[in-house]
Amino acid sequence: MLSDARFSADKVRHRDATSLRPHEVAEMEAAEPSKAEVAEREDGIFVFMDPPEHTRLRRLLTGQFTVRRMRELESRVTEIAVEHIEAMKAAGTEADLVPAFALPLPSLVICELLGVDYADRAEFQERTAAGLNADSTPQEQAMARAELYAFMRRLVAGKRSNPADDLLSGLIHDADPPLTDAQLVDVALVLLNAGHETTANMLGLGTFALLEHPDQLAALRADPGLIDSTVEELLRFLSIIQLGVSRVTTEPVTLGGVDIPAGATVVIATPEVNRDPRHWPDPDTLDLRRSRTPHLAFGHGVHQCLGQQLARIEMRTGLGELISRLPDLRLAVPTEQVPVRNEMLIFGVHSLPVTWS
Repeated sequence: MLSDARFSADKVRHRDATSLRPHEVAEMEAAEPSKAEVAEREDGIFVFMDPPEHTRLRRLLTGQFTVRRMRELESRVTEIAVEHIEAMKAAGTEADLVPAFALPLPSLVICELLGVDYADRAEFQERTAAGLNADSTPQEQAMARAELYAFMRRLVAGKRSNPADDLLSGLIHDADPPLTDAQLVDVALVLLNAGHETTANMLGLGTFALLEHPDQLAALRADPGLIDSTVEELLRFLSIIQLGVSRVTTEPVTLGGVDIPAGATVVIATPEVNRDPRHWPDPDTLDLRRSRTPHLAFGHGVHQCLGQQLARIEMRTGLGELISRLPDLRLAVPTEQVPVRNEMLIFGVHSLPVTWS
Protein backbone atom coordinates (compact mmCIF):
# COMPACT_ATOMS: atom_id res chain seq x y z
CA MET A 1 0.00 0.00 0.00
CA LEU A 2 2.78 2.44 0.90
CA SER A 3 4.48 1.93 -2.45
CA ASP A 4 1.32 1.86 -4.59
CA ALA A 5 0.50 5.14 -6.38
CA ARG A 6 -3.22 4.31 -6.22
CA PHE A 7 -3.10 5.11 -2.50
CA SER A 8 -2.76 8.89 -2.22
CA ALA A 9 -1.25 10.92 0.61
CA ASP A 10 -2.58 14.19 -0.83
CA LYS A 11 -4.95 15.68 1.75
CA VAL A 12 -6.04 18.52 -0.53
CA ARG A 13 -7.10 16.59 -3.60
CA HIS A 14 -8.47 13.61 -1.68
CA ARG A 15 -10.51 13.97 1.49
CA ASP A 16 -9.34 11.77 4.34
CA ALA A 17 -11.98 10.49 6.74
CA THR A 18 -9.48 10.46 9.61
CA SER A 19 -9.32 14.28 9.48
CA LEU A 20 -13.09 14.77 9.51
CA ARG A 21 -15.61 14.82 12.32
CA PRO A 22 -18.16 11.96 12.29
CA HIS A 23 -20.98 14.02 10.78
CA GLU A 24 -18.67 15.14 7.96
CA VAL A 25 -17.72 11.65 6.81
CA ALA A 26 -21.12 11.05 5.20
CA GLU A 27 -20.68 14.26 3.19
CA MET A 28 -17.12 13.45 2.17
CA GLU A 29 -17.85 12.28 -1.39
CA ALA A 30 -19.70 15.49 -2.15
CA ALA A 31 -17.00 17.64 -0.59
CA GLU A 32 -14.59 17.53 -3.51
CA PRO A 33 -11.86 20.20 -3.38
CA SER A 34 -12.37 23.14 -5.68
CA LYS A 35 -9.98 23.86 -8.52
CA ALA A 36 -8.98 27.00 -6.64
CA GLU A 37 -7.98 24.97 -3.57
CA VAL A 38 -5.72 22.76 -5.67
CA ALA A 39 -4.32 25.62 -7.76
CA GLU A 40 -3.44 27.68 -4.69
CA ARG A 41 -1.50 24.84 -3.11
CA GLU A 42 2.01 26.15 -2.69
CA ASP A 43 2.80 24.91 0.80
CA GLY A 44 5.69 22.78 1.91
CA ILE A 45 3.86 20.08 3.85
CA PHE A 46 5.40 17.41 1.65
CA VAL A 47 4.18 14.48 3.78
CA PHE A 48 0.69 15.24 2.48
CA MET A 49 1.66 15.40 -1.19
CA ASP A 50 1.95 12.96 -4.06
CA PRO A 51 4.45 13.07 -6.91
CA PRO A 52 5.34 15.27 -8.71
CA GLU A 53 4.79 18.00 -6.06
CA HIS A 54 6.22 15.73 -3.40
CA THR A 55 9.19 14.67 -5.53
CA ARG A 56 10.79 18.10 -5.82
CA LEU A 57 10.63 18.91 -2.10
CA ARG A 58 11.76 15.41 -1.17
CA ARG A 59 14.74 15.65 -3.51
CA LEU A 60 15.75 19.03 -2.09
CA LEU A 61 15.57 17.70 1.46
CA THR A 62 17.43 14.50 0.64
CA GLY A 63 20.27 16.66 -0.65
CA GLN A 64 20.48 18.37 2.75
CA PHE A 65 20.63 15.15 4.81
CA THR A 66 24.24 14.56 3.83
CA VAL A 67 26.61 12.00 5.37
CA ARG A 68 28.86 14.87 6.49
CA ARG A 69 26.03 16.68 8.24
CA MET A 70 24.86 13.50 9.99
CA ARG A 71 28.42 12.78 11.20
CA GLU A 72 28.74 16.30 12.56
CA LEU A 73 25.38 16.03 14.28
CA GLU A 74 26.37 12.73 15.89
CA SER A 75 29.07 14.41 17.97
CA ARG A 76 26.59 17.10 19.05
CA VAL A 77 24.01 14.45 19.99
CA THR A 78 26.60 12.91 22.31
CA GLU A 79 27.42 16.28 23.87
CA ILE A 80 23.74 17.11 24.41
CA ALA A 81 22.97 13.68 25.89
CA VAL A 82 25.93 13.78 28.29
CA GLU A 83 25.14 17.35 29.35
CA HIS A 84 21.55 16.47 30.30
CA ILE A 85 22.44 13.23 32.07
CA GLU A 86 25.11 14.99 34.13
CA ALA A 87 22.60 17.75 34.98
CA MET A 88 20.18 15.07 36.22
CA LYS A 89 22.91 13.52 38.37
CA ALA A 90 23.95 16.89 39.76
CA ALA A 91 20.35 17.62 40.81
CA GLY A 92 19.98 14.45 42.91
CA THR A 93 19.04 10.82 42.47
CA GLU A 94 15.57 11.15 40.93
CA ALA A 95 14.15 12.76 37.80
CA ASP A 96 11.29 12.69 35.35
CA LEU A 97 13.15 11.42 32.30
CA VAL A 98 10.71 12.97 29.81
CA PRO A 99 11.31 16.70 30.46
CA ALA A 100 14.85 16.15 31.78
CA PHE A 101 16.18 14.11 28.87
CA ALA A 102 13.81 12.63 26.29
CA LEU A 103 12.24 15.93 25.15
CA PRO A 104 15.23 18.31 25.14
CA LEU A 105 17.60 15.94 23.31
CA PRO A 106 15.73 15.83 19.97
CA SER A 107 14.64 19.45 20.38
CA LEU A 108 18.23 20.67 20.59
CA VAL A 109 19.26 18.38 17.73
CA ILE A 110 16.54 19.93 15.55
CA CYS A 111 17.97 23.32 16.54
CA GLU A 112 21.34 22.18 15.21
CA LEU A 113 19.78 20.88 12.01
CA LEU A 114 17.74 24.01 11.26
CA GLY A 115 20.40 26.43 12.46
CA VAL A 116 18.55 28.02 15.38
CA ASP A 117 20.83 30.51 17.15
CA TYR A 118 21.91 29.63 20.68
CA ALA A 119 20.25 32.78 21.99
CA ASP A 120 16.90 31.64 20.57
CA ARG A 121 16.99 28.00 21.65
CA ALA A 122 15.22 28.50 24.98
CA GLU A 123 12.33 30.21 23.17
CA PHE A 124 12.30 27.47 20.51
CA GLN A 125 12.13 24.71 23.13
CA GLU A 126 9.42 26.55 25.08
CA ARG A 127 7.25 27.03 21.98
CA THR A 128 7.80 23.42 20.91
CA ALA A 129 7.00 21.96 24.33
CA ALA A 130 3.82 24.03 24.65
CA GLY A 131 2.56 22.96 21.23
CA LEU A 132 3.14 19.28 22.02
CA ASN A 133 1.82 19.34 25.59
CA ALA A 134 -1.19 17.02 25.80
CA ASP A 135 -2.37 18.81 28.95
CA SER A 136 -2.70 22.14 27.12
CA THR A 137 -6.17 23.36 26.21
CA PRO A 138 -7.04 23.68 22.48
CA GLN A 139 -6.69 27.45 22.86
CA GLU A 140 -3.25 27.11 24.46
CA GLN A 141 -2.08 24.72 21.76
CA ALA A 142 -3.42 27.01 19.02
CA MET A 143 -1.55 29.95 20.56
CA ALA A 144 1.63 27.88 20.87
CA ARG A 145 1.37 26.83 17.22
CA ALA A 146 0.87 30.44 16.12
CA GLU A 147 3.89 31.56 18.15
CA LEU A 148 5.99 28.70 16.75
CA TYR A 149 4.92 29.61 13.21
CA ALA A 150 5.94 33.23 13.85
CA PHE A 151 9.27 32.00 15.25
CA MET A 152 9.87 29.96 12.09
CA ARG A 153 9.03 32.94 9.88
CA ARG A 154 11.66 35.00 11.71
CA LEU A 155 14.13 32.13 11.38
CA VAL A 156 13.57 31.89 7.61
CA ALA A 157 13.96 35.67 7.23
CA GLY A 158 17.23 35.54 9.18
CA LYS A 159 18.60 32.71 7.03
CA ARG A 160 17.78 34.63 3.86
CA SER A 161 19.89 37.58 4.95
CA ASN A 162 22.56 35.68 6.92
CA PRO A 163 22.93 32.11 5.61
CA ALA A 164 24.98 29.55 7.53
CA ASP A 165 25.95 25.89 7.19
CA ASP A 166 22.57 24.46 8.17
CA LEU A 167 19.69 22.69 6.47
CA LEU A 168 17.38 25.70 6.29
CA SER A 169 20.04 27.92 4.73
CA GLY A 170 20.71 25.19 2.19
CA LEU A 171 17.05 24.99 1.23
CA ILE A 172 16.85 28.77 0.87
CA HIS A 173 19.93 29.26 -1.24
CA ASP A 174 20.27 25.98 -3.16
CA ALA A 175 16.72 25.51 -4.47
CA ASP A 176 16.07 26.36 -8.13
CA PRO A 177 13.43 27.65 -8.52
CA PRO A 178 13.55 29.07 -5.01
CA LEU A 179 11.10 28.06 -2.30
CA THR A 180 8.70 30.62 -0.88
CA ASP A 181 8.82 31.68 2.75
CA ALA A 182 5.54 29.81 3.35
CA GLN A 183 7.02 26.62 1.91
CA LEU A 184 10.18 26.97 3.97
CA VAL A 185 8.22 27.53 7.19
CA ASP A 186 6.04 24.50 6.45
CA VAL A 187 9.05 22.31 5.69
CA ALA A 188 10.73 23.41 8.92
CA LEU A 189 7.57 22.65 10.92
CA VAL A 190 7.22 19.22 9.30
CA LEU A 191 10.83 18.40 10.22
CA LEU A 192 10.22 19.65 13.74
CA ASN A 193 7.08 17.59 14.29
CA ALA A 194 8.35 14.48 12.51
CA GLY A 195 11.79 14.55 14.08
CA HIS A 196 11.01 15.81 17.55
CA GLU A 197 7.93 14.20 19.05
CA THR A 198 8.60 10.76 17.55
CA THR A 199 12.18 10.55 18.81
CA ALA A 200 11.29 12.03 22.19
CA ASN A 201 8.61 9.39 22.68
CA MET A 202 10.94 6.62 21.51
CA LEU A 203 13.56 7.70 24.05
CA GLY A 204 11.03 7.79 26.89
CA LEU A 205 9.07 4.71 25.93
CA GLY A 206 12.20 2.81 24.90
CA THR A 207 13.76 3.40 28.31
CA PHE A 208 10.51 2.31 29.97
CA ALA A 209 10.47 -0.89 27.89
CA LEU A 210 14.05 -1.71 28.87
CA LEU A 211 13.31 -1.08 32.56
CA GLU A 212 10.26 -3.36 32.27
CA HIS A 213 12.45 -6.12 30.82
CA PRO A 214 15.40 -6.37 33.26
CA ASP A 215 16.82 -9.45 31.53
CA GLN A 216 17.10 -7.55 28.26
CA LEU A 217 18.52 -4.48 29.98
CA ALA A 218 21.10 -6.67 31.72
CA ALA A 219 22.10 -8.17 28.35
CA LEU A 220 22.62 -4.68 26.91
CA ARG A 221 24.63 -3.57 29.94
CA ALA A 222 26.81 -6.68 29.60
CA ASP A 223 27.29 -6.17 25.86
CA PRO A 224 27.07 -2.51 24.74
CA GLY A 225 27.64 -3.75 21.19
CA LEU A 226 23.97 -4.74 21.20
CA ILE A 227 22.91 -1.09 21.00
CA ASP A 228 22.20 -1.11 17.23
CA SER A 229 20.02 -4.21 17.40
CA THR A 230 18.40 -2.77 20.55
CA VAL A 231 17.34 0.34 18.64
CA GLU A 232 15.88 -1.69 15.77
CA GLU A 233 14.07 -4.08 18.12
CA LEU A 234 12.58 -1.19 20.12
CA LEU A 235 11.43 0.47 16.89
CA ARG A 236 9.72 -2.75 15.85
CA PHE A 237 8.39 -3.75 19.26
CA LEU A 238 6.96 -0.34 20.22
CA SER A 239 5.73 0.98 16.84
CA ILE A 240 4.90 4.35 18.36
CA ILE A 241 2.93 5.58 15.32
CA GLN A 242 0.19 3.47 16.79
CA LEU A 243 -2.81 4.69 14.78
CA GLY A 244 -1.02 4.20 11.52
CA VAL A 245 -0.54 6.11 8.31
CA SER A 246 -3.64 6.92 6.27
CA ARG A 247 -4.08 7.00 2.50
CA VAL A 248 -7.03 7.53 0.14
CA THR A 249 -7.65 5.28 -2.86
CA THR A 250 -7.75 7.10 -6.18
CA GLU A 251 -9.42 4.16 -7.95
CA PRO A 252 -10.94 0.80 -6.98
CA VAL A 253 -8.27 -1.52 -5.57
CA THR A 254 -8.28 -5.15 -4.48
CA LEU A 255 -5.83 -5.70 -1.64
CA GLY A 256 -5.42 -8.95 0.25
CA GLY A 257 -8.64 -10.26 -1.28
CA VAL A 258 -10.60 -7.18 -0.13
CA ASP A 259 -12.28 -4.89 -2.67
CA ILE A 260 -11.69 -1.25 -1.73
CA PRO A 261 -13.70 1.42 -3.58
CA ALA A 262 -12.23 4.64 -4.92
CA GLY A 263 -12.20 7.47 -2.39
CA ALA A 264 -11.91 5.15 0.61
CA THR A 265 -9.67 6.03 3.54
CA VAL A 266 -7.28 3.19 4.37
CA VAL A 267 -5.22 3.10 7.56
CA ILE A 268 -2.17 0.94 8.21
CA ALA A 269 -2.04 -0.69 11.65
CA THR A 270 1.72 -0.34 12.11
CA PRO A 271 1.88 -2.30 15.40
CA GLU A 272 0.14 -5.24 13.71
CA VAL A 273 2.54 -5.16 10.78
CA ASN A 274 5.60 -4.95 13.03
CA ARG A 275 4.41 -7.92 15.08
CA ASP A 276 3.37 -10.15 12.18
CA PRO A 277 4.23 -13.76 13.16
CA ARG A 278 4.82 -14.55 9.48
CA HIS A 279 7.90 -12.31 9.63
CA TRP A 280 9.13 -12.61 13.23
CA PRO A 281 9.18 -15.61 15.57
CA ASP A 282 7.53 -14.81 18.91
CA PRO A 283 6.86 -11.22 17.78
CA ASP A 284 5.30 -10.06 21.09
CA THR A 285 8.58 -10.68 22.92
CA LEU A 286 11.23 -7.98 23.26
CA ASP A 287 14.43 -9.68 22.10
CA LEU A 288 17.48 -7.43 21.74
CA ARG A 289 19.42 -10.23 20.04
CA ARG A 290 16.78 -10.67 17.32
CA SER A 291 18.22 -10.75 13.81
CA ARG A 292 17.81 -7.41 12.11
CA THR A 293 14.95 -7.54 9.61
CA PRO A 294 12.97 -4.79 7.86
CA HIS A 295 10.18 -3.13 9.85
CA LEU A 296 7.77 -0.29 9.11
CA ALA A 297 8.66 2.04 11.98
CA PHE A 298 9.97 4.55 9.42
CA GLY A 299 7.35 3.80 6.77
CA HIS A 300 8.09 2.66 3.24
CA GLY A 301 8.03 3.95 -0.32
CA VAL A 302 8.37 7.59 -1.40
CA HIS A 303 7.31 8.84 2.04
CA GLN A 304 9.77 6.75 4.02
CA CYS A 305 11.17 8.86 6.89
CA LEU A 306 13.85 11.26 5.67
CA GLY A 307 15.43 11.58 9.09
CA GLN A 308 15.63 7.91 10.01
CA GLN A 309 19.44 7.95 10.10
CA LEU A 310 19.37 10.88 12.52
CA ALA A 311 16.65 9.23 14.63
CA ARG A 312 18.80 6.11 14.95
CA ILE A 313 21.78 8.23 15.99
CA GLU A 314 19.71 9.97 18.67
CA MET A 315 18.33 6.69 20.02
CA ARG A 316 21.65 4.84 19.89
CA THR A 317 23.52 7.68 21.57
CA GLY A 318 20.80 8.70 24.01
CA LEU A 319 20.06 5.21 25.29
CA GLY A 320 23.72 4.22 25.27
CA GLU A 321 24.83 7.20 27.35
CA LEU A 322 21.87 6.85 29.70
CA ILE A 323 22.64 3.21 30.47
CA SER A 324 26.39 3.64 30.79
CA ARG A 325 26.27 6.79 32.96
CA LEU A 326 23.41 5.58 35.18
CA PRO A 327 24.26 1.88 35.63
CA ASP A 328 21.57 1.30 38.26
CA LEU A 329 18.80 3.31 36.59
CA ARG A 330 15.37 2.04 37.63
CA LEU A 331 11.74 3.12 37.89
CA ALA A 332 10.89 5.34 40.84
CA VAL A 333 7.23 4.26 40.82
CA PRO A 334 5.44 0.96 40.19
CA THR A 335 5.04 0.13 36.50
CA GLU A 336 1.27 0.65 36.56
CA GLN A 337 1.73 4.23 37.79
CA VAL A 338 3.67 5.34 34.71
CA PRO A 339 1.18 7.44 32.68
CA VAL A 340 1.13 6.23 29.07
CA ARG A 341 -0.08 8.18 26.03
CA ASN A 342 -2.78 5.73 24.94
CA GLU A 343 -4.99 8.53 23.67
CA MET A 344 -2.41 10.07 21.36
CA LEU A 345 -1.59 9.44 17.71
CA ILE A 346 2.02 8.89 18.76
CA PHE A 347 2.31 6.40 21.62
CA GLY A 348 4.64 7.11 24.52
CA VAL A 349 4.74 8.10 28.17
CA HIS A 350 3.63 11.44 29.58
CA SER A 351 6.27 11.12 32.27
CA LEU A 352 8.82 8.54 33.40
CA PRO A 353 9.89 8.90 37.05
CA VAL A 354 13.29 7.21 37.46
CA THR A 355 15.87 6.93 40.20
CA TRP A 356 19.48 5.84 40.66
CA SER A 357 21.99 5.60 43.49
